[in-house]
Formats: sequence, C-alpha cells, structure tokens
Amino acid sequence: MSASGGTKAIVAALGANLAIAVAKFVAFAFSGSSSMLAEGVHSVADSGNQALLLLGGKKAQKKASEEHPFGYGRERYIYGFLVSIVLFTIGGVFALYEGYEKIKEPHEIEHWYWPVGVLVFAIVAEGFSFRTAIKESNELRGKQSWGQFIRTAKAPELPVVLLEDFGALVGLVLALGGVGISLATGDGVWDGIGTLCIGALLVLIALILAAETKSLLLGEAAGTEDLARIRAAAVDGESVTAVIHMRTLHLGPEELLVAAKIAVRGDDTAVEVARAIDAAEARIREAVPIARVIYLEPDIYDERAAAAGEDPKATPGGPAVH
Repeated sequence: MSASGGTKAIVAALGANLAIAVAKFVAFAFSGSSSMLAEGVHSVADSGNQALLLLGGKKAQKKASEEHPFGYGRERYIYGFLVSIVLFTIGGVFALYEGYEKIKEPHEIEHWYWPVGVLVFAIVAEGFSFRTAIKESNELRGKQSWGQFIRTAKAPELPVVLLEDFGALVGLVLALGGVGISLATGDGVWDGIGTLCIGALLVLIALILAAETKSLLLGEAAGTEDLARIRAAAVDGESVTAVIHMRTLHLGPEELLVAAKIAVRGDDTAVEVARAIDAAEARIREAVPIARVIYLEPDIYDERAAAAGEDPKATPGGPAVH
C-alpha cells in the first residue's frame, strides 16, 4: 500500500483500538455498564476494520495476470466495502440491541471509576489516532472541504479511518454522558440510552461508508483536475489537434485507465500517426503519473459532419474537446 493509502493512520488506529478494547472490557467486567460493553465491541470491530484494510492493501500489490490483466488494485475497494458493511453494521446493531436490553432491564452501575477512567483514557487514545488520520489526509485534501474529500477520495483507507475515529470519539462522549447521567440520577436507563445513541451513530457511519465504497467499486472517473491535465497533455496543436472524447476509470487508487479518441491531421502518414500517439501517451503519463493504462484511437474530426447529426453528442466521437 502506498503512503497515500494512509498506512500510518491505519497502524495508529489499530494500536489505539486494541488497547482501548481491552480497557473497555475490563471496565465492563467491574461495572456492568452496557455502554462499556457496546464500546468494547465497537473497538474490537474497529480493530478488525484496520486489519482488513491492511490485508486489502497487501493483496492489491499482486502483479497483473492473464486472468486479471488490469491488476488487483480494486482489492482495496472490496475490503473497504467489507469494513463499511460487515464490521460497522455488526457493531452498530449489537450496540442497539444492548441499549434496548439495558433500557428494558436497567441496573445501577457499580464501581463507577472503572468506566469513567477507561472512557477518559479512550478519548485521549482515539484523539491521537484521529490526529494522525487528519495529518495524513491534509497532505492529499488540498483545498477540499472534509465532506468533499470523503466523497471524492479514490483511496478508501483514509475516509474509513477518519469516519471511524470520528465516530469512536463521538461514541465515547455519548458513553461518558450516559454513564455520568446514570451515576448522577441513579437510573441505569440513561446508560442504555447512551448505548442506543452509539448504535445509531455506527449504523449511520456504516451507511455513509457503504455508499462511498460502492461508488468506488462500480468504477469512478479521474478527478476534475486530472481530467484537465490529461486533455491538455494529449493535445500538442500539431500532430494531435483535439480530444474528440475521453473516458477514464480508476483501476485502483493509484492506477488510472485512459481511453480517448484523438483528432489527427488527415494528411499524416501511418508512421506519423503512430508517433503522435506515442508522444501523446508519454505526455499524459508525465502530467498524470497514475495514468498507467492508456488507449488512444486516432480519428479525423470533422465539425460539420458531427454537427449534421440529430444529436451531435451522440455521433461517433461526439463533440471535440480542445
């Protein structure tokens, strides 16, 4: 997995979640707090998430084969989807169940200092993990808002870790609130309400991540800036005069397929057209290094012939993009 895959953020989150999970289960054993049990399962699920992301990154490094000629880059999308659907949802559904049971049959929290101490420790540990994820994300985010970054990121790992850590921090605050109100009122129902809120939060995050990783699995085009660079690099104004139409597809976070029909001069020889295509491919790869698979089809573009159709956009090649 490349650096842009957020390996450092994943490892930091994995270490934090393993330590937090142990602490939460110990606190549950001594206090009987359902919030602690739900949060413990949440941390175990989060640890599994990071393990799956690391496994997906390793599998994505396999070389292309005859059976998979475009490589295994989408392994990262598959494992990101598994994280969002299976582990997040399991954690959320379990927390909802525990919250319902606690509200149905509330009991007083014992040894209150265990859950409170663990929650404070967990907030600090998760805060460190979240800070690491933010730092790595900022290197790629540029001027995008956080919402735009999560929606447009082609590497699934950082959005998953960001939302996971954010959800964990909010969940810890909810758990602390539920435990605190239960201790203040002597009513264990509040601990159950806090657990229900944690479950609802996890399910919501699962739905958001599922939608984003599903889009990646279906196949997303290059970003707006990369598209502009590819078009500009393809056209030199001499041998290649325009990009008639173009399609791009992410084969993985750091691998892009580019297929385009380019306009060449009608009096060029076959050798000159072949050289123009080779030169255009070299310019595209220099402008956008992740464009590793490029297919360029030469054509003679005629604006009058294209405009003569009932729908110029539907004619072979469509309108030229200069």
